[in-house]
Amino acid sequence: QVQLVESGGGLVQAGGSLRLSCTASGRTFSTNNMGWFRQVQGKEREFVAGIRWSGGSTRYADSVKGRFTISRDNPKNTVYLQMNSLKPEDTAVYYCAATRQYSGSYYYTSDYRYWGQGTQVTVSS
Repeated sequence: QVQLVESGGGLVQAGGSLRLSCTASGRTFSTNNMGWFRQVQGKEREFVAGIRWSGGSTRYADSVKGRFTISRDNPKNTVYLQMNSLKPEDTAVYYCAATRQYSGSYYYTSDYRYWGQGTQVTVSS
């Protein structure tokens, strides 16, 4: 059974940092694009960052560019989201996700097949 488990969320003051981790189990995800999304209650889930399975190229939402960094460690089946200079508007539940194998797209929620349960990030002002 495929599972994605996020960790690292919590409460932090504005300007602080957090690092989210997402570990996959059930099989290797080295040939899946990986991504992070976030959702505020009452709003749609939005793309935050993604990383390709091939070449490791990345893409970010404009709202987090220059502050967040996505990376992956394939031998550990883990993807990370380093979040710096956090703002109160970054407060949300953050979800890890994986696309189908060898997928070419990794921006839309519909591109993703597997989802974690989410981890809460709260940034106080």
